[in-house]
Amino acid sequence: MSAPVLQSQIDINAPVSKVWTLVSDLSLMPQWSPQCLLMKTIGGLRKGARTVNFNRRGFLFWPTTSRIIELIPEKKLAFRVNENGTVWSYELEPTEAGTRLLETRHAENGVKAVSNLLVNSLMGGVSNFEQELIDGMNASLIRIKEAAER
Repeated sequence: MSAPVLQSQIDINAPVSKVWTLVSDLSLMPQWSPQCLLMKTIGGLRKGARTVNFNRRGFLFWPTTSRIIELIPEKKLAFRVNENGTVWSYELEPTEAGTRLLETRHAENGVKAVSNLLVNSLMGGVSNFEQELIDGMNASLIRIKEAAER
């Protein structure tokens, strides 16, 4: 069974506007996420826009699509992955030193059965895969922090 929420956060010594520029350019996602090879927005960055994505884990590659479901400039960007029903979000909050960035994978309504079947049969089970997702979120946030603080 999938965890309802996976989450990671980091404090960045850069203004919200700079962090937002990095997070909201979804074509940069492969630079941040160890699992993402491609994320292409169709029709520009706007609520309702679709994305085409290509992911990897070792020698395993798979495509996904998503739809941007929330877009509040310099505050929040969220997209729903069509294949498994999860929602990924980035939330930005100003701090005294810069920005707190929170990445969340929401699965409060569960993950589609076919996705769980594939994860269990090809990726070592849900709990192992979710730990990889958390590790990937931590790596992504560190990479965004490094880029923003340059």
